[in-house]
Amino acid sequence: MDEEILRHLGPLAPLAGTWEGEKGQDVAPADDRGTEHNAFRERISFDPCGPVENHEQVLYALRYGTTAWRIGEGEPFHEETGIWLWDADRKLVMRAFVVPRGVTVLAGGQAEPDARSFRMAADVGSETFGICSNPFLDEEFKTVRYELEVTIHDEGSFTYAEDTQLLMKGKPDLFHHTDTNTLHRI
Repeated sequence: MDEEILRHLGPLAPLAGTWEGEKGQDVAPADDRGTEHNAFRERISFDPCGPVENHEQVLYALRYGTTAWRIGEGEPFHEETGIWLWDADRKLVMRAFVVPRGVTVLAGGQAEPDARSFRMAADVGSETFGICSNPFLDEEFKTVRYELEVTIHDEGSFTYAEDTQLLMKGKPDLFHHTDTNTLHRI
């Protein structure tokens, strides 16, 4: 791993590498638009890169890919790719990702360079930290807010909690599609 890049990744530096989690919990819309609960395992790889220069702005990044499988199943039920970014001057963590169902998210939040826990969020319609969906999802399962909290532990693990808030057609209340897991470095 490039030590020079790691020095510039701020709170993202401890995430560089490959991680696996075996006890994830997913609460999602079921086929009948009710609620389903899925236990899952996943693998995430974070690869350092940078610097990324936008004139005066200098970012360092972790390219990543995630694959998740329901416990007992061989085919993935979730995949995504993206990049996590650190803006040291603004003390800003960001995550840009694409879910192959047709959703893109750019989430962000404030963090100190040595933070062991941080949050990011995005809202539909925001011009800075926003959400964009394909027409079907926009009509049937509109993502209106995305929240992520990450906690890095000393023993070579990290925990995340995601809350993807959906406005489902015909339902008056928001559906909280949540995912949580603790992953360990491999």
